[in-house]
Amino acid sequence: MSDTTVAILAGGQGSRLGGIDKGLAILAEKPLVEWALAALDREDHAGVMIVANRNLAHYRRHATTISDAVCGHAGPLAGISAAMAACPTRWMATVPVDCPTPPTGWISRLREAVAVAGGDSAVAIVGGQRQPLFALYDTSLAQSAAAQLAGDAGVAGWQIQIGTLQVDLTDLPGDWSNLNTALDFRLAEERLRAIE
Repeated sequence: MSDTTVAILAGGQGSRLGGIDKGLAILAEKPLVEWALAALDREDHAGVMIVANRNLAHYRRHATTISDAVCGHAGPLAGISAAMAACPTRWMATVPVDCPTPPTGWISRLREAVAVAGGDSAVAIVGGQRQPLFALYDTSLAQSAAAQLAGDAGVAGWQIQIGTLQVDLTDLPGDWSNLNTALDFRLAEERLRAIE
């Protein structure tokens, strides 16, 4: 899909991990950002951007890196807004940096659903639960995202406001889990060892 860029959202505070830069947190001897990039190698896209607010030189070794346009770790919507403003393609998919082994094919499925429905955004639904950071947007929504930063609805609330298409991806094999705590990392390492 030469018209879709992927933005890895790596600008969070990592508060449940003691404030570390989560994208650089190590899982099985690799930082999470490298897991995210490896997963995207299996997807159809035009290129990758990383949204980060710390350690920018490290992230720039991997891909074009930008920061939130607003200060103070304003949340993932700030990263989405900044990425949309910098996106070189019509469509932009987002993925959280802390999901190391997501299913393959989710971007293609969202693009197909949007093409059929004629919409301008889509979000993954897994087991009845919204996965708000696994989403696809027409970058014409950049102004809408920037305007929403003044509110407090967050990503999911903004998606509801703009009528984002919900696409059930429960059938895709893979692990949608986010790693937020030290226990999450330990369990993820155990799962990885079990499939080696």
